[in-house]
Amino acid sequence: MKQNIQFEKTILPFLGRAAKFAGFYFIDTFRENGIELSKEQWLVLKKLHDKDGQIQNDLAFITNRSKTSLTRLINTMVKKELVYRVNSKSDKRINHIHLSDLGKSVFEKSLPTLSKIINELQHEINEEDIQRTIKVLNHIENNICKKLKKQLN
Repeated sequence: MKQNIQFEKTILPFLGRAAKFAGFYFIDTFRENGIELSKEQWLVLKKLHDKDGQIQNDLAFITNRSKTSLTRLINTMVKKELVYRVNSKSDKRINHIHLSDLGKSVFEKSLPTLSKIINELQHEINEEDIQRTIKVLNHIENNICKKLKKQLN
């Protein structure tokens, strides 16, 4: 039995394209403003700005990255002197990640550019539509998480 799915009339292709283009725009706009950060690096800086000294594995979880992927990202950020690791006194396998002074400075410098990006991407979209979109995207994320949990069990 052949199913007639009108893929172009579903959320999926729009979600993918919007995320891809937003990522490109993020990087390009940061570079144009002298900020050499990927969106993933910026997110780690943001999470550490909110709560410095987080455990590396916890950062992987809250940034939705694998432990291996986050380790590579942190290694790059250490080389750029944006963050540094401190071994736990109680368990040497645990690393606490801290913002360096340079990391704090780069994060603060990035905020006006991030504000510009947000304003440009949300231009002429009213607050009600923004909130509705956030709600729908959260719903999609929850649907995916439920499905993944079922597959793991």
